[in-house]
Amino acid sequence: MSARRTFRPTGVIVVMWAVVAVLVVLTVAIGTRLPEDYRFTTSQSITIWALIGVVAVLAAAVSTSRVSADEEHLTFVNAFRRRVFRWDEVRNISMRDGAPWPTLVTRDDRRFPLFGIQGSEGESARNAVRWLAGHVE
Repeated sequence: MSARRTFRPTGVIVVMWAVVAVLVVLTVAIGTRLPEDYRFTTSQSITIWALIGVVAVLAAAVSTSRVSADEEHLTFVNAFRRRVFRWDEVRNISMRDGAPWPTLVTRDDRRFPLFGIQGSEGESARNAVRWLAGHVE
């Protein structure tokens, strides 16, 4: 392997942040167009903005997810947790048909999902898994 490659769930990131934007726009649009005698109460506003905040945190978690590989290591970030493995520690990387993401299996039989590669991205996800699996010793 001569270069470092990084894989990110680009499509999912775009969708997640679009959902956050739509929620914000809808909340503001509906909130400003309600009749004067019916406005969101403080508790309703807190609930709505807390929900949007939770979706934004999930979008941020997805945005940090990635899988990187170089000559010596495979590094992946699932949400906010980073793990690094030497290639000789990795036994297998695979993704079954219909699986949401690939799975990394270590030589000591620990299993980790690789959220940075999303099965919903089709051929690009399969190519990423083939490329990574081709470097397992």
